[in-house]
Amino acid sequence: MFYNTAIQGIATSFHEVAALTYFDQPIQTIECLSFHALCESLKKGEADYAVMAIENSIAGSILPNYFLLQEYHFSIVGELYVPIHMHLLALPGVKLEQIKVIESHPMAIRQCSEFLHARNGVEIRESDDTALSAKRVKELKRDDMAAIANEFAAKKFGLKILERRIETHKKNFTRFLVLARKQGGEGLVNKASLYFEVSHEVGSLADVLMTFKTNKLNLTKIQSIPIIGRPQEYSFHLDVEWKKRKDYDTSLKLALRQVKNLNVLGEYKKGKIEFK
Repeated sequence: MFYNTAIQGIATSFHEVAALTYFDQPIQTIECLSFHALCESLKKGEADYAVMAIENSIAGSILPNYFLLQEYHFSIVGELYVPIHMHLLALPGVKLEQIKVIESHPMAIRQCSEFLHARNGVEIRESDDTALSAKRVKELKRDDMAAIANEFAAKKFGLKILERRIETHKKNFTRFLVLARKQGGEGLVNKASLYFEVSHEVGSLADVLMTFKTNKLNLTKIQSIPIIGRPQEYSFHLDVEWKKRKDYDTSLKLALRQVKNLNVLGEYKKGKIEFK
């Protein structure tokens, strides 16, 4: 038995690496060139799970994906942190000084900004996926073009690594969420993702945050998202961790009295950050 798992990008992309790392049994990946397509694949039942990047330690949060989480109401059943090593790939025999065009996914480009800023006169192009960019270099057979992708893509498409580890900071990781249509609830659960709205009054957000503090919840992420059609109003996405489940349950009961439209996006086991 295997899980059909939707990923953003094609084979050898960082999303596929994340999916293969997370599941301890064989999976069949469903390639999606956009995050919206990934969500549609899960919604329609084509996929059992979806793996979605949500933030990177250099490039920051992927804000459109927070809107997708609100829109589709999937459950977050897991997370993982994947070390991201970016390489510059080109056709065999090509030298760095020949490169006039570098292509990759926008998030990859942001993660390599210092390296790219030093490439005077080189055109930087955005694409739908890092691995897809590597594939394009192979198919176009251009000796003046390179892609930013991982080592798996280099091997799959027969490309040469011109420059290794071009990410701006070497301790670079991306956090991925594992999504399902229903809550999993299996194994150790010690982290949750929530979102809610608060009254447009002084201290309304601080009050609910103090509730989490009083009940010993560790706030690991807070992200504000504009509420469409309501200028200057926001919903807040929070990730919280706990050591005792009862502290989390108590916090939710109290928070329900302080906020509006509280939604639990998922309760799951927190992932480990292991740099390589």
